[in-house]
Amino acid sequence: MVHVGIGYDVHQLVVGRKLVLGGVEIPHPKGLDGHSDADALMHAICDAVLGALGEEDIGHFFPNTDPRWKGVPSKIFLEEAAKQVDRRNAKIVNIDATLIAQAPKIYPYIAGMKKCIAAALGISGQQVGIKATTNELMGFIGREEGIAAMAVASVDLP
Repeated sequence: MVHVGIGYDVHQLVVGRKLVLGGVEIPHPKGLDGHSDADALMHAICDAVLGALGEEDIGHFFPNTDPRWKGVPSKIFLEEAAKQVDRRNAKIVNIDATLIAQAPKIYPYIAGMKKCIAAALGISGQQVGIKATTNELMGFIGREEGIAAMAVASVDLP
């Protein structure tokens, strides 16, 4: 039976941090603030996969109060989500995600993001969909104060 999970994440943009989305470093004057590398896209996907399994969220597995996760790449979180899938003899059917950012332009980096996400989850890049949109200059995203991501994962559980 196919189960579906939803994930959402948002991080504030700040000076002095690298911008990493989907495991890809993107040239930009600001990066996302957070305990790990603050990769909002990978965090949303992780929560979606864990949600499809009926598991707790990313913060349960990787609390931001634990110094072990300070500055780590978020692919570690996706790899753990994939291990949770394997432990249940399940299979990820697909991932669909949307990044919401006023800037920078995301499209040139989507192929690299798909490759990184697929590798971390142990699936094909064809099973990963990534889209990007702006907030049409509205709200904190429109003012370039932060970036958000949302994701859906479908997992076939025996």
